[in-house]
Amino acid sequence: MTSSVLNAAEQPFIVGQWHKASWRDYLEYRDRLDPDQYRLFFHQGNLLIVEMGWEGIDHAALSDLFIIIFGFWFGLHSEQTASSLGRCLLEKETDQSGAPDLVLYLGDDYPQWRSGEPRRIDLNKWRAPDLVGEISDTSLPTDLDEKKQLYAALGIAEYWVVDVRGQRIFAFSLQPEGKYKVCEQSQVLASLPISLLEETIRQLGKGSNISAAAWFNQQVSKLNL
Repeated sequence: MTSSVLNAAEQPFIVGQWHKASWRDYLEYRDRLDPDQYRLFFHQGNLLIVEMGWEGIDHAALSDLFIIIFGFWFGLHSEQTASSLGRCLLEKETDQSGAPDLVLYLGDDYPQWRSGEPRRIDLNKWRAPDLVGEISDTSLPTDLDEKKQLYAALGIAEYWVVDVRGQRIFAFSLQPEGKYKVCEQSQVLASLPISLLEETIRQLGKGSNISAAAWFNQQVSKLNL
Protein backbone atom coordinates (compact mmCIF):
# COMPACT_ATOMS: atom_id res chain seq x y z
CA MET A 1 0.00 0.00 0.00
CA THR A 2 1.24 3.49 -0.78
CA SER A 3 0.41 6.93 0.54
CA SER A 4 1.61 10.42 -0.33
CA VAL A 5 3.43 13.20 1.45
CA LEU A 6 4.37 16.66 0.20
CA ASN A 7 7.83 17.74 -0.87
CA ALA A 8 9.31 21.23 -0.64
CA ALA A 9 7.61 22.31 -3.84
CA GLU A 10 4.23 21.06 -2.61
CA GLN A 11 4.23 18.25 -5.17
CA PRO A 12 2.92 14.79 -4.24
CA PHE A 13 5.60 12.31 -3.30
CA ILE A 14 4.56 8.65 -3.41
CA VAL A 15 5.83 6.67 -0.46
CA GLY A 16 7.42 3.40 -1.55
CA GLN A 17 8.65 4.69 -4.93
CA TRP A 18 11.99 6.19 -5.96
CA HIS A 19 11.90 9.86 -6.98
CA LYS A 20 14.47 12.26 -8.38
CA ALA A 21 15.61 14.47 -5.51
CA SER A 22 18.47 16.59 -4.25
CA TRP A 23 20.45 16.05 -1.07
CA ARG A 24 18.63 19.10 0.26
CA ASP A 25 15.29 17.38 -0.39
CA TYR A 26 16.55 14.33 1.46
CA LEU A 27 17.64 16.42 4.45
CA GLU A 28 14.23 18.10 4.64
CA TYR A 29 12.44 14.75 4.78
CA ARG A 30 14.97 13.29 7.18
CA ASP A 31 14.48 16.14 9.62
CA ARG A 32 10.70 16.33 9.20
CA LEU A 33 9.54 12.71 9.21
CA ASP A 34 9.28 10.51 12.30
CA PRO A 35 12.25 8.08 12.14
CA ASP A 36 10.18 5.46 13.99
CA GLN A 37 7.61 5.54 11.18
CA TYR A 38 9.68 6.07 8.03
CA ARG A 39 12.93 4.77 6.57
CA LEU A 40 14.84 6.83 4.00
CA PHE A 41 17.20 5.82 1.20
CA PHE A 42 19.18 8.17 -1.06
CA HIS A 43 21.49 7.25 -3.94
CA GLN A 44 22.60 8.95 -7.17
CA GLY A 45 20.07 11.76 -6.88
CA ASN A 46 17.15 9.48 -6.08
CA LEU A 47 15.14 9.30 -2.86
CA LEU A 48 13.00 6.45 -1.49
CA ILE A 49 10.81 6.76 1.60
CA VAL A 50 9.38 3.59 3.12
CA GLU A 51 6.59 3.59 5.66
CA MET A 52 7.43 1.05 8.35
CA GLY A 53 3.84 0.59 9.52
CA TRP A 54 3.01 -1.57 6.46
CA GLU A 55 5.77 -4.13 6.96
CA GLY A 56 3.52 -6.78 8.50
CA ILE A 57 3.88 -9.88 10.65
CA ASP A 58 6.05 -11.93 8.27
CA HIS A 59 8.52 -9.08 7.89
CA ALA A 60 8.71 -8.59 11.66
CA ALA A 61 9.09 -12.32 12.33
CA LEU A 62 11.99 -12.67 9.88
CA SER A 63 13.70 -9.49 10.97
CA ASP A 64 13.68 -10.64 14.59
CA LEU A 65 14.71 -14.16 13.53
CA PHE A 66 17.96 -12.88 12.05
CA ILE A 67 18.74 -10.78 15.08
CA ILE A 68 18.31 -13.89 17.26
CA ILE A 69 20.48 -15.85 14.80
CA PHE A 70 23.23 -13.24 15.21
CA GLY A 71 22.96 -13.68 18.98
CA PHE A 72 23.32 -17.47 18.76
CA TRP A 73 26.15 -17.21 16.22
CA PHE A 74 28.25 -14.91 18.37
CA GLY A 75 27.37 -16.96 21.43
CA LEU A 76 29.26 -19.77 19.70
CA HIS A 77 32.03 -17.35 18.65
CA SER A 78 32.45 -15.47 21.90
CA GLU A 79 36.03 -14.56 20.97
CA GLN A 80 34.63 -12.07 18.46
CA THR A 81 32.94 -8.78 19.34
CA ALA A 82 29.93 -7.69 17.26
CA SER A 83 27.08 -5.22 17.35
CA SER A 84 23.66 -5.43 15.65
CA LEU A 85 22.20 -2.02 14.73
CA GLY A 86 19.33 -2.89 12.41
CA ARG A 87 17.22 -0.07 10.93
CA CYS A 88 19.64 2.65 12.02
CA LEU A 89 20.04 5.35 9.38
CA LEU A 90 23.44 5.11 7.68
CA GLU A 91 24.43 8.43 6.15
CA LYS A 92 27.39 9.48 4.02
CA GLU A 93 26.97 13.21 3.65
CA THR A 94 25.86 14.56 0.24
CA ASP A 95 26.04 11.11 -1.42
CA GLN A 96 24.16 8.18 0.11
CA SER A 97 21.93 7.13 2.94
CA GLY A 98 19.95 4.04 3.86
CA ALA A 99 18.31 2.26 6.75
CA PRO A 100 18.73 -1.52 6.24
CA ASP A 101 16.68 -3.99 8.25
CA LEU A 102 19.89 -5.72 9.34
CA VAL A 103 23.13 -3.93 10.20
CA LEU A 104 26.06 -5.87 11.62
CA TYR A 105 29.46 -4.59 12.75
CA LEU A 106 32.29 -6.93 13.65
CA GLY A 107 34.97 -5.85 16.11
CA ASP A 108 35.18 -3.23 18.82
CA ASP A 109 35.01 -0.18 16.54
CA TYR A 110 31.23 -0.12 16.07
CA PRO A 111 29.24 3.14 16.23
CA GLN A 112 28.18 4.33 19.67
CA TRP A 113 25.82 7.21 20.35
CA ARG A 114 26.82 10.06 22.64
CA SER A 115 24.57 12.65 24.20
CA GLY A 116 23.93 15.60 21.93
CA GLU A 117 24.76 13.72 18.70
CA PRO A 118 22.26 13.00 15.89
CA ARG A 119 20.45 9.66 16.06
CA ARG A 120 22.10 8.16 12.99
CA ILE A 121 25.37 6.55 11.90
CA ASP A 122 27.59 9.15 10.25
CA LEU A 123 29.72 7.23 7.74
CA ASN A 124 32.05 10.20 7.45
CA LYS A 125 32.90 9.49 11.09
CA TRP A 126 32.37 5.73 11.43
CA ARG A 127 33.39 2.96 9.05
CA ALA A 128 30.75 1.09 7.03
CA PRO A 129 29.09 -2.01 8.53
CA ASP A 130 30.48 -5.42 7.65
CA LEU A 131 27.07 -6.79 6.67
CA VAL A 132 23.63 -5.36 5.94
CA GLY A 133 20.40 -7.05 4.93
CA GLU A 134 16.90 -6.31 3.74
CA ILE A 135 13.83 -8.36 4.62
CA SER A 136 11.95 -8.34 1.30
CA ASP A 137 8.22 -8.88 1.49
CA THR A 138 6.91 -6.35 -1.04
CA SER A 139 10.23 -4.68 -1.92
CA LEU A 140 12.23 -7.46 -3.64
CA PRO A 141 12.83 -5.67 -7.00
CA THR A 142 14.36 -2.54 -5.45
CA ASP A 143 16.27 -4.55 -2.83
CA LEU A 144 17.97 -6.44 -5.67
CA ASP A 145 18.57 -3.33 -7.76
CA GLU A 146 18.77 0.22 -6.36
CA LYS A 147 19.52 -0.76 -2.76
CA LYS A 148 22.16 -3.25 -3.89
CA GLN A 149 23.88 -0.44 -5.81
CA LEU A 150 23.59 1.84 -2.78
CA TYR A 151 25.20 -0.61 -0.36
CA ALA A 152 27.97 -1.45 -2.83
CA ALA A 153 28.71 2.29 -3.18
CA LEU A 154 28.96 2.52 0.61
CA GLY A 155 31.59 -0.24 0.56
CA ILE A 156 29.63 -2.74 2.68
CA ALA A 157 31.39 -6.10 2.45
CA GLU A 158 28.31 -8.31 2.41
CA TYR A 159 24.63 -7.82 1.57
CA TRP A 160 21.73 -10.21 2.16
CA VAL A 161 18.28 -9.97 0.60
CA VAL A 162 15.82 -12.22 2.44
CA ASP A 163 12.94 -13.09 0.13
CA VAL A 164 9.97 -13.57 2.48
CA ARG A 165 7.61 -15.16 -0.04
CA GLY A 166 10.21 -17.29 -1.79
CA GLN A 167 11.86 -18.40 1.48
CA ARG A 168 15.29 -17.83 -0.02
CA ILE A 169 18.29 -15.56 0.50
CA PHE A 170 20.28 -13.71 -2.11
CA ALA A 171 23.72 -13.19 -0.57
CA PHE A 172 26.32 -10.94 -2.16
CA SER A 173 29.99 -10.37 -1.40
CA LEU A 174 31.69 -7.12 -2.42
CA GLN A 175 34.48 -7.59 -4.95
CA PRO A 176 37.66 -5.48 -5.30
CA GLU A 177 36.15 -3.61 -8.29
CA GLY A 178 33.27 -2.44 -6.06
CA LYS A 179 30.57 -4.76 -7.42
CA TYR A 180 28.61 -7.44 -5.60
CA LYS A 181 28.93 -11.11 -6.55
CA VAL A 182 26.58 -13.87 -5.43
CA CYS A 183 28.08 -16.03 -2.67
CA GLU A 184 26.96 -19.39 -1.28
CA GLN A 185 28.80 -18.97 2.01
CA SER A 186 29.02 -15.88 4.17
CA GLN A 187 32.41 -14.21 3.97
CA VAL A 188 31.68 -12.17 7.11
CA LEU A 189 30.36 -15.02 9.26
CA ALA A 190 33.14 -17.59 8.92
CA SER A 191 31.85 -19.49 5.87
CA LEU A 192 28.32 -19.94 7.25
CA PRO A 193 26.32 -21.67 4.46
CA ILE A 194 23.55 -19.50 3.07
CA SER A 195 21.57 -22.71 2.48
CA LEU A 196 21.44 -23.27 6.26
CA LEU A 197 19.92 -19.82 6.71
CA GLU A 198 17.32 -20.64 4.04
CA GLU A 199 16.44 -23.89 5.82
CA THR A 200 16.10 -21.92 9.04
CA ILE A 201 13.55 -19.66 7.33
CA ARG A 202 11.56 -22.73 6.29
CA GLN A 203 11.44 -23.79 9.94
CA LEU A 204 8.98 -20.92 10.45
CA GLY A 205 6.37 -23.16 8.85
CA LYS A 206 6.75 -25.50 11.82
CA GLY A 207 6.81 -22.99 14.65
CA SER A 208 7.85 -19.51 15.74
CA ASN A 209 10.93 -17.48 14.90
CA ILE A 210 12.31 -18.33 18.34
CA SER A 211 11.98 -22.09 17.74
CA ALA A 212 13.49 -21.64 14.25
CA ALA A 213 16.47 -19.80 15.75
CA ALA A 214 16.90 -22.58 18.32
CA TRP A 215 16.95 -25.09 15.44
CA PHE A 216 19.62 -22.99 13.72
CA ASN A 217 21.69 -22.98 16.89
CA GLN A 218 21.56 -26.78 17.06
CA GLN A 219 22.60 -27.18 13.42
CA VAL A 220 25.42 -24.64 13.43
CA SER A 221 26.81 -26.14 16.64
CA LYS A 222 27.30 -29.41 14.75
CA LEU A 223 29.15 -27.71 11.87
CA ASN A 224 31.91 -26.39 14.15
CA LEU A 225 32.54 -23.40 11.88
